Amino acid sequence: MPKKKTGGTKIEEELCWEYPNIAEKAPEQIKKAAEFAEGYKHFLSVCKIERECVNYAEAALVEAGYERFDPAKKYKAGDRVYDVNRGKSILATVFGTRDIRDGVRINGAHIDSPRLDLKPNPVYEKDEIAYFKTHYYGGIRKYQWGTIPLAMHGVIVRKDQTKANFNLGEDPGDPVFYISDLLPHLAAKQNQRPLSEGLKGEELNIIIGSTPYPDEDVREPFRLQVLKILNEKYGITERDFARAEIEMVPADKPRDVGLDRSLVGAYGQDDKVCAYPALIAQLETKNPAFTTVTVLTDKEEIGSLGNTGLHSDYVRNYITALCENQGADAKEVFANSACLSADVNSAYDPTFSDVFEKKNASYLNHGVVLTKYTGARGKSGSSDASAEYMAKVIDIMDRAGVYWQIGELGAVDAGGGGTIAQFVAMMNIDVVDLGVPVLSMHSPFEITSKLDLYNTYLAFKAFYEAED
Repeated sequence: MPKKKTGGTKIEEELCWEYPNIAEKAPEQIKKAAEFAEGYKHFLSVCKIERECVNYAEAALVEAGYERFDPAKKYKAGDRVYDVNRGKSILATVFGTRDIRDGVRINGAHIDSPRLDLKPNPVYEKDEIAYFKTHYYGGIRKYQWGTIPLAMHGVIVRKDQTKANFNLGEDPGDPVFYISDLLPHLAAKQNQRPLSEGLKGEELNIIIGSTPYPDEDVREPFRLQVLKILNEKYGITERDFARAEIEMVPADKPRDVGLDRSLVGAYGQDDKVCAYPALIAQLETKNPAFTTVTVLTDKEEIGSLGNTGLHSDYVRNYITALCENQGADAKEVFANSACLSADVNSAYDPTFSDVFEKKNASYLNHGVVLTKYTGARGKSGSSDASAEYMAKVIDIMDRAGVYWQIGELGAVDAGGGGTIAQFVAMMNIDVVDLGVPVLSMHSPFEITSKLDLYNTYLAFKAFYEAED
């Protein structure tokens, strides 16, 4: 017989709350989440850098009937448009049935991830090995990037303005690239370094060849040999690297993790684990009440700076153009708009529990994370969502049956980080961070839960489909 409830346990049920494990509360979601994750893993495998994400999204939008936004054309409810910013950011919209003066619903995720960029003059040789010199991008733990296979992605613009596109190291028959590290037998001195200097920035040198050009009179035959291969394959010279954006990323493919296959392991899940469901939710939104604006943006990992990041005016200008198209005052629209800053949070890690405050941490398999504020220590660099806006978003989630939880980015004095939310708030728009908890964030192989991914997709759909 079930134990009889006391007065205290009844009150406890009414007043107390714990965020449930989805697998226990809604086991029927396990299969749906696994199916949704298959498309996500494909997206991760073909979209490792921001340019590839934009190309993928644009192709999907065009196939779904979207057209490039034309300010001179008049649009009506249900019309679908998109725009691309310099090949590295993309925006998509479905015009809503309500007057745009009532505000737009914005969902912004970033598609850049921590990586190694090639320096402008990257090719050199030392003691019979040819290398690329790199400059790391975003917050990486440098020691994690040694002794793993790397792939080469990006573009070089030749002198005649044609482009050489790189995607080398992903196919089984491709060569990969590599950063060496010391063997433990000779690492006594290196072992005395602090962990942050296990590998230093100037030691992140990528091996690209070890065969000399067959000519005794050549000064640097190993460097020349790799340049010769690049010229034969891509029609470029060393000088062309000054007109390049080449990114070195892990060559590993997305994989299921765990005997139960409940987790996804892959590079770049911060923030593609939000970008993919954001794109799918946008594609599936047909006749929303509010006009939608899905933004897949660049440069978040280095502060959203530059003209393809949210600190620029490109999103403001796009929404202003939508307002002008509908004969509305942009300032009024911004004031009435709502945004989800679709970004990840750090999942509670029992192995390193001391850097979390357990009651306010986010957990794998407990659903999408609402992060009221980010920032560092005293909320520095955070927009801090209002109580009214938190109530609005939570109500949308509850009505749609979305599993959600509250999370902070670690213990108060343990560190912190920022998102695009602060730049959205600068436009006088209500915004809160909502995304997926991630284990080993910013590592070359991050971990997420399929159930959390699926509920993030449900959250974005609910946000776009809400009528109030």
